[in-house]
Amino acid sequence: MEAVLVIGIALVVFIAFSVIRYFIQKRHLKTLTEEEFRAGYRKAQLIDVREPKEFDGGHILGARNIPLTQLRHRLAEIRKDKPVYMYDQNGTRTVRTAALLRKKGYQDLNQLKGGFKAWGGKIKRKGD
Repeated sequence: MEAVLVIGIALVVFIAFSVIRYFIQKRHLKTLTEEEFRAGYRKAQLIDVREPKEFDGGHILGARNIPLTQLRHRLAEIRKDKPVYMYDQNGTRTVRTAALLRKKGYQDLNQLKGGFKAWGGKIKRKGD
């Protein structure tokens, strides 16, 4: 009985932590519809945070590939004084990318709702 209580408390703490973290991250990362994303990404830094193989398979025209796994070593490539528009395959890696960028002092962080798989605009593939 005591073990069930401990597991229940741990589960409640985990859920509360996850919900709080979600809302904190949402406050620092704007999720934009495709139309909103299109309206602003040409005046911003467009970053694809997927791995190189995913990027080579197709990416938004004009995007730079800075994978989340390389971000810490490539921060100098991203300016702090310009908005950052980023995307991944479906929206999970951009949240982690935004958290890291926020800790390093980046302010204007935006992600494409639904990620690359929701993009209906022009794309470029390796070799095009």
